[in-house]
Amino acid sequence: MEAAHTDTTGAAGTPAATARLTVHSPEEMQELGRGLAGLLRPGDLVMLTGELGAGKTTLTRGLGEGLGVRGAVTSPTFVIARVHPSLVGGPALVHVDAYRLGGGLDEMEDLDLDVSLPESVVVVEWGEGKVEELTDDRLHVVIDRVVGSTDDDRREVTLTGVGARWEGVDLVPR
Repeated sequence: MEAAHTDTTGAAGTPAATARLTVHSPEEMQELGRGLAGLLRPGDLVMLTGELGAGKTTLTRGLGEGLGVRGAVTSPTFVIARVHPSLVGGPALVHVDAYRLGGGLDEMEDLDLDVSLPESVVVVEWGEGKVEELTDDRLHVVIDRVVGSTDDDRREVTLTGVGARWEGVDLVPR
């Protein structure tokens, strides 16, 4: 995994920290998730953006491992949301797939994410344009496939911490 750029600035509701990384394999994507888990705390919202097969669920699997949660982290596409309780006394992981939800925040409110948010880490795949109003503070992860060969597992990952929660946070896991 290579870090290309990090930046910290911002105010409430605006980008406070940014990092760009190159991930070379699914294993590195999962490792990135494990590393990011160390930055997360109860109340954090993580939005994942990327095309099908970009690695959103693989990253979330690493987050689950890093947070020490129960159960296999798999894509919640057909159940919409899955809760993984902590096995180590930390926050639960609420894993949401908003791909099939078209109604924006109204449909998301039916999932009661605002109730889960204060004591959990909520990860929403396909959440862009749907969950930003839940909180001023969020970590937005954009995963782009490298253009070219279909055998290339490299991904360009942009991490953007939005809001005061992320001010001064180094988003590159060590």
